[in-house]
Amino acid sequence: MSDRTIGILGGMGPEATADLFMEITRLTPARSDQDHLRIISYSNPKVPDRTAAILHGGADPVPELIESARLLERAGAQIIAIPCNTAHYYLRQIRAAVGIEVLDMIGETLAEFRRLLPRATTAGLLAATGTVSAGVYREPFERQGVRLLVPGTEGQAAVHEGIGRVKAGDRDPSIRQTFQAEGARLAGRGAEAVILGCTEIPLAFDPAGVDYVTLNATRILAAAALRAARGDAA
Repeated sequence: MSDRTIGILGGMGPEATADLFMEITRLTPARSDQDHLRIISYSNPKVPDRTAAILHGGADPVPELIESARLLERAGAQIIAIPCNTAHYYLRQIRAAVGIEVLDMIGETLAEFRRLLPRATTAGLLAATGTVSAGVYREPFERQGVRLLVPGTEGQAAVHEGIGRVKAGDRDPSIRQTFQAEGARLAGRGAEAVILGCTEIPLAFDPAGVDYVTLNATRILAAAALRAARGDAA
């Protein structure tokens, strides 16, 4: 059976979309161009802000998310990957709008946490405030008996501000320091792994510079897309 075509529903933000594409490319065991996968990437930065919609009743992102998914389906995608954690708050609605598989970044991250740390009971989360407040990670993790720790009020505000700065193209070292320090605080409170649960965070985070376990949700989604596209070949 031939490989299935991956569709990337992106634009939230554009650089995080490119990062998922690169992660899929790097993870693919290829010796030539022809060994790589077909990928259709649609970057739609006009999707309204997900955190603003969840927390403050801002513009509804669902119509743009659904139209983006349908565009990918019409273009020939057979699997959709969404490099935005907060957008997974709307995953059920997106799945209902198309006839192709839409991967679950949150579920895949939970599965990887379980695979790497089968006896662990506590995880930490660095993510946008919309993701944290909506329980996008908390609910599935707690259903599996995993307690999820998040930064305190000031720490969460600093993380969310850092995410916005990354989206704006800022790469000041202070952003990395904020992300890594808040991760260290979560580890100090008992988190056995810290989830990089916003696709902007890996763009300004150095896992080699910390002494705690991290899970890069973007990379985990890339691996899931590769498996879904290649089946047993992956």
